[in-house]
Amino acid sequence: MAAQRLRWVTATALATLALGGCGSASAPAPAGGSGVPAALAREARPIGRGPRFHPPASGPVLGDCRQRLGARSGVHVELFADNRVVLIAAGIGARPPVREDAGRITGARCFGELVTVDPSGVVLIRSGARLTLADLFRSWGQPLSVHRVASFGGRVRVYVDGRSIAADPTGVRLVPRAEIVLEVGPYVPPHTAYRFPGGWATSP
Repeated sequence: MAAQRLRWVTATALATLALGGCGSASAPAPAGGSGVPAALAREARPIGRGPRFHPPASGPVLGDCRQRLGARSGVHVELFADNRVVLIAAGIGARPPVREDAGRITGARCFGELVTVDPSGVVLIRSGARLTLADLFRSWGQPLSVHRVASFGGRVRVYVDGRSIAADPTGVRLVPRAEIVLEVGPYVPPHTAYRFPGGWATSP
């Protein structure tokens, strides 16, 4: 069961990255026989090249650092800057050394209150934790403000479940199963939801 779950998550992450961060729960008809739904094709952007678009995890582990990942809730976060996808690093909230299998972290010295185990944008939140985007970016080691996302400056637009939020992004709650989109630069139609694979956010 664990191996099957891992294959499912890895395939989901790879499909998400191939579409430039797409994880929409809607499934309109494919466009032009390409096999890609028309709405996803409009929303898709390529992953940016270079270190600015691939910032590594370098911040602290937040909260109690426990050996087991444990049961968690998922939040999906997407970042777009300069009309490109900015990848949220794997390994946020995981204290090295880490173990990986098929591009996904399967073990670490210990895990904090929030963790990313692959670059799909899924943030795993420990049960009962009350966290915000500020906590995610702090543990990532990247800046976040109304005028900055990672190394990109400009007015930051925030969307939660497809709705525009007129608020400081640092205070946006990491609510279980939410779809959170941050954008700097050209407008990208935000996804309204994300398909979370059921029951996989547990340690082996």
